[in-house]
Amino acid sequence: MITQEKFGSLRGLEVVDNDGDKIGTIGAVWTDGAGKPTWASVRTGLFGMNESLFPLQNADLRGDHLVVPFDKATVKDAPNVDADHDEPLNQDEVDRLYQHYNINWDETYRSYQDGAATADASYTGTTTTAGRETEGLTGDAMTRSEERLNVGTEREQTGRARLRKYVVSEQQQVSVPVTREEVRLEREPITGANRDAAYTGPDLTESEHEVTLHAERPVLTTETVPVERVKLGKETVTEQQTVGGEVRKERIEADLPDEDGRRTIS
Repeated sequence: MITQEKFGSLRGLEVVDNDGDKIGTIGAVWTDGAGKPTWASVRTGLFGMNESLFPLQNADLRGDHLVVPFDKATVKDAPNVDADHDEPLNQDEVDRLYQHYNINWDETYRSYQDGAATADASYTGTTTTAGRETEGLTGDAMTRSEERLNVGTEREQTGRARLRKYVVSEQQQVSVPVTREEVRLEREPITGANRDAAYTGPDLTESEHEVTLHAERPVLTTETVPVERVKLGKETVTEQQTVGGEVRKERIEADLPDEDGRRTIS
């Protein structure tokens, strides 16, 4: 029999069946209303998240392992709890355990009844799970929990911008001043100033005189010159966005003897 003094040494012990086969290791221990170790859970797999429950009644502590009066298959097929379960056992869970192991312990059941909470009939006492101890629920206190939204931000790529240049052709018209030479007839009367020049040479002759005319014409050439610089820049702007999500919360209903109906606490 497992005494209350040996309660603290059960955690992590190896559990073997009545044939000596290893079942697993103890993960948690539940006590009755009097503080006596009554139920324990055993990890039956390396990565399993559930732990099978077995009674400590008639279990034998032998050195560094615990021998139970059941075979390995019976324990592995027993009702189980989540590996992170740290709440007291309720009455439905205890009843299913009694049925699975085909046991009927009046004394243990009366101890359970005395230690149960009147509101939800939870198994009370101290639950030791995975190396930590937490107070079990009592009949006059209940913890109400609720989920809350945790809002954060994360960076994601929303687009890319790039610069590209290409060549286009267009028509331009520019006015350019140009000059040209034109022929103009000039007649001078014979005067004393130019008489000597006029009488030089033969009296009557035939001759020709040419004048070369010049004119400017537009000449088009092109040159490449820089006109401006264009670049991409980034800036950070802040805006408000509203996000929402679904959260769950627990409600507690209280049946009070001096009041009509139920009171809901939320």
